Amino acid sequence: MTLCALLLLLCGCSSGDRFREVAIEEPYAHKVDSVLSLMTLEEKIGQLNQYTGNYQATGPVIDDTTKIEQIKKGRVGSMLNIKGAHQTRELQEYAMQSRLRIPLLFGLDVIHGMRTIYPIPLGEAASFDLDLIRRTAAGAAREAAAQGVHWTFAPMMDISRDARWGRVMEGAGEDTWYGTHVAQARVEGFQGKSLADVSTVMACAKHFAAYGACIAGKDYNTVDMSLLTLHEIYLPPFRAAVASGAASFMNSFNDLNGIPATGNTYLQRQLLKGDWAFNGVTVSDWGSIGEMVAHGYVPDLQEAARAAILAGCDMDMESRAYVSGLQELVEKGEVPEAYVDDAVRRILLKKFQLGLFDDPFRYCDPEREAQTVLCDSLRMLAREAGKKSVVLLKNDNAALPLKDFKGKIALIGALADSKVDMRGSWANEGIVEEMVTVREGLEARYGKSNVIYADGYDLETNRLQLPQALNAARRADIIVVAVGERYFHSGEAKSKADISIPKEHQELVSALKGTGKKVVTLLMGGRPMIFDEAAAHSDAVLLTWWLGTEAGNAITDVLSGDYNPSGKLPMTFPAHIGQIPIYYNYKSTGRPESKQRGYTCCYQDIDFEPAYPFGYGLSYTTFEIDAPTLEKREWGLDEEVVVKTTVRNTGSCAGKETVQLYLRDLVGSVTRPVKELRGFRQVFLQPGEETEVSFTLGKDELGFYNADLEYVVEPGTFCVMCGPDSKNVKSAEFELVP
Repeated sequence: MTLCALLLLLCGCSSGDRFREVAIEEPYAHKVDSVLSLMTLEEKIGQLNQYTGNYQATGPVIDDTTKIEQIKKGRVGSMLNIKGAHQTRELQEYAMQSRLRIPLLFGLDVIHGMRTIYPIPLGEAASFDLDLIRRTAAGAAREAAAQGVHWTFAPMMDISRDARWGRVMEGAGEDTWYGTHVAQARVEGFQGKSLADVSTVMACAKHFAAYGACIAGKDYNTVDMSLLTLHEIYLPPFRAAVASGAASFMNSFNDLNGIPATGNTYLQRQLLKGDWAFNGVTVSDWGSIGEMVAHGYVPDLQEAARAAILAGCDMDMESRAYVSGLQELVEKGEVPEAYVDDAVRRILLKKFQLGLFDDPFRYCDPEREAQTVLCDSLRMLAREAGKKSVVLLKNDNAALPLKDFKGKIALIGALADSKVDMRGSWANEGIVEEMVTVREGLEARYGKSNVIYADGYDLETNRLQLPQALNAARRADIIVVAVGERYFHSGEAKSKADISIPKEHQELVSALKGTGKKVVTLLMGGRPMIFDEAAAHSDAVLLTWWLGTEAGNAITDVLSGDYNPSGKLPMTFPAHIGQIPIYYNYKSTGRPESKQRGYTCCYQDIDFEPAYPFGYGLSYTTFEIDAPTLEKREWGLDEEVVVKTTVRNTGSCAGKETVQLYLRDLVGSVTRPVKELRGFRQVFLQPGEETEVSFTLGKDELGFYNADLEYVVEPGTFCVMCGPDSKNVKSAEFELVP
């Protein structure tokens, strides 16, 4: 399809010729159609209607005392924010009183754990451990399913290059290639091998699409970009989610090139349900159908319902647009009933695949719930995920680890003793009292008498409490200080213009360094942060994100050296707010960046280099990665290019290194980034040990979208780079020939 044709699609031309009925294979096709044939139009529309249970709303709540009666009449297809075997059974019993006894779907935002809380997704992405990411998603699914939940509104797979956007904490960061692999791992973890497995849940790929590119990093803001950027940067994780069998997609809040995503025919009908042949369910985000009125795209709620159903949105989350206006639209001939039928068939299919028609209460088992929730194996998994997510940013003069430390530790900073902050944002099912703080972790490891704690600052106001902090520091042999942002400073509707940590926190670190003791800084938060003064006055810096239930124990494992940190940054950390948005895979210009400034692509008042590049992360040992080697200079277009490098542990302790491979197509029919991640391998090496690492580059790694949005591999010269992060690389070149 040509670029001109795609532009016509985005201009809002008629959607009728792009309607494609969902293809359902046996044994489900006959079952779905049998139920559909018995349904009235009102009952069909009821399946497209989703209400919240109000106990834990994630958007504006509309008071409604008739929900139970509507469920009994078959006018509700799904409920969200309902959990627990008893509560879900109670509502499912009401659904069994409806004429056709069609079961309810129960959905919930299980973002990084249900009751057992794992690291926030951005933090977990720092592990660069896809198997771990798959296992924590599976653990979250197991716990959610045991509490009666069928459907999680995760994973978020929005690529974002702007740390001001609060929801960066929910995704995998700035890199499309890595984000695509993380998206696949999380979908596979949530859904397992079959939705019929009662320990799995439906995944939801969100937010479709380009939500992470909101202008100025302001949540819900407009997105405006070229189709090339859309397809190259923001869509690949979603396409991979379809290939991985994601059961559902959620529309994003933003408009894209002037059309709200929930009413965007190009995204839903042309791409998702057409070109990609997605057979799952699309659901609006909370109220996003009704919000098309505020966008100025439609005049009223009924027109919003028409736009959404024609564009391909199957289920209405809390707008009440379908249940209030869709029947009239169908009866007046403004919406063909075939569009409603297609949406209903998709929803019924998932209910059959989950086994709910066979047993509506199969997820409502109090005994399984009691055995699963917060069980030892899930807590162990949370601790493993926590320590693998920590990133060592600085370690001058081997300030860490505290391997055989026998002295006194001054633990300073109210964040270090805050259970609610250990839990993090979007962890609404986790019980605050069950979180392990850094204080508790250190006291368990080194003894209460050897940990001298002081708040250092007021948790609510950040007002410094220097006398107590300095007193504790002077009585200790080493200082561990926790600084950063609160858990509610990142997440939905938590965009920030200034991502610097509080100035009081930076002043505290500086004052503590004035005691002459070694200072280890724990940086806590949900996004890249600016903390230059604190970093300068720290001997070591550990980025600890929000790690969840076992946070304090995981951080202690790293501080003590029981675990050698191996995390790498999934987002670039800027040195100055004026650099935002900043990302490693930028494109060269006609006047490339230069330290000489002048007529080059740079700033006159600040450097263009980040504080910490994408992929950065230190270890308690050191590694050396050789320049990449290839067995030949020229490779055919249809060949797979094999790249090798050698990595060796040059330090004094065992450790894990993430060897990263970057690629640059030096000349393309459209301009290419200066480097793109195209592979990584994690290797664990003893001191003095070395190993060869091999990468294979095929068409998925070598190709790109051209100006006509065709995925192509072009002949020419390529630069391949290997290293421990995106900046510190060694390179070689090869040719692709026809």
